[in-house]
Amino acid sequence: MTDAIDLALAEAHQRFTDGNPASRRQFEEQVRYMPGANTRSVLFYAPFPLTIAKGEGAALWDADGHRYADFIAEYTAGVYGHSAPEIRDAVIEAMKSGINLTGHNLLEGRLAKLICERFPQIEQLRFTNSGTEANLMALTAALHFTGKRKIVVFSGGYHGGVLGFGAGPLPTTVPFDFLVLPYNDVQLASEQIAKHGPEIAAILVEPMQGASGCIPGRLDFLQALRDGATQTGALLVFDEVMTSRLAPQGLANKLGIRSDLTTLGKYIGGGMSFGAFGGRADVMAQFDPRTGSLAHSGTFNNNVMTMAAGYAGLTKLFTPEAAGALAERGEAMRARLNALCAKEGVAMQFTGVGSLMNAHFLRGEVQRVDDLAVVDGRLRQLLFFHLLGQGVYASPRGFIVLSLPLTDADIDRFVTAIGSFIGEYRTLLPSAK
Repeated sequence: MTDAIDLALAEAHQRFTDGNPASRRQFEEQVRYMPGANTRSVLFYAPFPLTIAKGEGAALWDADGHRYADFIAEYTAGVYGHSAPEIRDAVIEAMKSGINLTGHNLLEGRLAKLICERFPQIEQLRFTNSGTEANLMALTAALHFTGKRKIVVFSGGYHGGVLGFGAGPLPTTVPFDFLVLPYNDVQLASEQIAKHGPEIAAILVEPMQGASGCIPGRLDFLQALRDGATQTGALLVFDEVMTSRLAPQGLANKLGIRSDLTTLGKYIGGGMSFGAFGGRADVMAQFDPRTGSLAHSGTFNNNVMTMAAGYAGLTKLFTPEAAGALAERGEAMRARLNALCAKEGVAMQFTGVGSLMNAHFLRGEVQRVDDLAVVDGRLRQLLFFHLLGQGVYASPRGFIVLSLPLTDADIDRFVTAIGSFIGEYRTLLPSAK
């Protein structure tokens, strides 16, 4: 079986290499100046990554002229698709009055007001340029507000480029005092939070873990974190950089759990660099230059392009109603995919919430990243290259993201591609029995 999978993957690599000479050339030219020709690790895959030349709506074209239906959407930031005229026009209009204005501007306040009104747990906020920065600042706020040093996080959690966790912090993770616990383990989380309570400043968690495989947080687990934070005087920080798109007012509000701080990013900037952190007014008061003790800098925090794009996107395109409708489309698509896998008798499933999902090759419920240890990663690679061959652009790790411009025909195409993948590689896939 091992040899058969290796052979199938080698054949897929060869077809990919033969069909993408321009992308290969681009890779070989750029590797001289960037390690691995790369400046964003998630975008690399062997034998070389495609170079994307153009995007329009929910379609992408690579350097060799191949067209793909976009089912990764900039890893959730591209909810609007590519070059939405409403956003493009807003950015151009904002630029007419200057880009870097070196002061408070006319656009930042209205976006802040809009976000606070949309996500009621956010009483006040501050902007950053990424979700990574937002999480770093939220943790800093919690450390200073509580006077404590320990931060509870969860294995498989990803909170930005310098805040990633396996069984422990990843090598690039900043050196805070972390307590890493298993995700969705109610009993252990409750016990450890009670045990370390006097030391805990913050509990940082995604309501659904995104990067580790779209693993939804159980309601009793998230409620236990809320209860534990309240009892120990820690701050509960919900990382909704990805999950705020999964319901009209974000996933946490749909679940009915209120955090002390929330971090945002990705799509809210309208496709521009964006992040934000906010929550309780008494915590955020630390950043008030008139009375607070914490400084928060960032040359481009309130840049007019992001402020304009974000406001246009949230008011004209991704309204609360549109967010709910996109989530419903995702739920329906995932149900179709899981029904197909069950009908075909293969141990393949799609986990997630709303418009985000991930393919996994195993039986049984996925509650934490450890459950995925049995999955053969080569099957994910086979799926990725098969989808490319069918004109579908997704993630090499099986991550799938819906955007507003995707059509019913695009979704049908994806489901059909999964069916043809099962048909071609059935003998290599684990059985559902």
